[in-house]
Amino acid sequence: MSNAKIDATIATLREILGDRLSTGASILDQHSHDEAYTKPVLPDAVAFPETTEEVSQILRVCSQHGCPVVPYGIGSSLEGHVVPVQGGVTVDTSRMNQVLQINQSDLDAVVEPGVTRMQLNEALRATGLMFTVDPGADATLGGMAATRASGTNTVRYGTMADNVLALEVVLPDGQIIETGSRARKSSTGYDLTHLFIGSEGTLGIITKLTVKLHGQPEHIAAATCAFPDIKSAVDTVILAIQMGIPMARVELLDALTMRGMALYNPDMVLPEAPHLFLEFHGSEAGVAEQVENFESLVADHGGSGFQWATKTEDRNRLWHARHNAYYAGKALRAGSNGVVTDCCVPISALADCLIRATELAEESGFLAPMVGHVGDGNFHLLILVDPASDEELTRAKALVEKVNRLALEFGGTVSGEHGIGLGKRKYLPEEHGAAYALMGVLKRAVDPGNIMNPGKLVTLN
Repeated sequence: MSNAKIDATIATLREILGDRLSTGASILDQHSHDEAYTKPVLPDAVAFPETTEEVSQILRVCSQHGCPVVPYGIGSSLEGHVVPVQGGVTVDTSRMNQVLQINQSDLDAVVEPGVTRMQLNEALRATGLMFTVDPGADATLGGMAATRASGTNTVRYGTMADNVLALEVVLPDGQIIETGSRARKSSTGYDLTHLFIGSEGTLGIITKLTVKLHGQPEHIAAATCAFPDIKSAVDTVILAIQMGIPMARVELLDALTMRGMALYNPDMVLPEAPHLFLEFHGSEAGVAEQVENFESLVADHGGSGFQWATKTEDRNRLWHARHNAYYAGKALRAGSNGVVTDCCVPISALADCLIRATELAEESGFLAPMVGHVGDGNFHLLILVDPASDEELTRAKALVEKVNRLALEFGGTVSGEHGIGLGKRKYLPEEHGAAYALMGVLKRAVDPGNIMNPGKLVTLN
């Protein structure tokens, strides 16, 4: 994009937004990257809209000048989604952060895109309801929808795609549309809501979401238990799912992760062996029955060392440790950076895929602790690299490629929840076949000027 066009875009947007259009060095730097290892790229300006109409005005101006636009929530994504690789204007929706409606009787809420999951649950505290999608980071709901996020509760409550009923979206030309409704089902036309969920800002900017809520359970019990090997732990979970035991959370942490956890959380004294972290929701009697059935399966597969946590503070400590597994893993190699994989396979293939993935990591000479949302077949390797070594980063990327292709061989996907961003676009033709070309057709139809987060998901020639 020419300097004259970007100057004209900035000048027009400043008339609309005033000091809410920033070209300050620190603001540009903040919006040049997310949590990925991707090389930062500075935007030319950052806009901070406060209303849907302002987002519409921004996109109309950028469309007229052919200026790239990159939507930005809180910057917690893990694949370089928000890196403005072609410069342009980053649209930061963090000031659009109002909980607009809480409809207790219908178990839904209407929110602006800058509302975070913790903010929404705080607003729900007195209602007996909760929003269940939990990716770990206190991400914005707009960003979570754009990346089709999930997390530790997915095995029972579903992903972001399962928990969004409707959207308000501003298209690249500034047009405002609404998709879906507050009804729980519809048979009217194309499912445009789910077209935008997971689109990673390449089709428009989400400015309002209607999300499902769930009742807070009467009783919650969490636990940890150890296993002699990964296969035993995974086989236990598979059998539990086949038996219909309604686990709310079931997370696998390998022996390396547990070693790192002991370094990072000295008060978490657990054996250096593969572990499941579990949680059960329901009535007190129902949870007791779930626990009894699961304990029996654990014993049959050589598991041991059950430690139960029913007090809120104990459960919070347990899941805080799980959410900090990234930092626990990095404790295994001081000063390291983490390159993260995000594969997901059918659960029947998970044990074999995990075993082969850890073998590939060992063959590559890396420490690569592993955690997994084992109930839905999703796992992450944290490949620890020296940030000053280009050679190590190159080898780590080669390992990521091997693990991604391994997941495809097992009938899975290269991304279960983090999305594609910059690093995984090359796998999409292999994973989706002819359907990938259709994605390009849709992108061209909705965004013919290719201004929306260009360089991500699909490339227009």
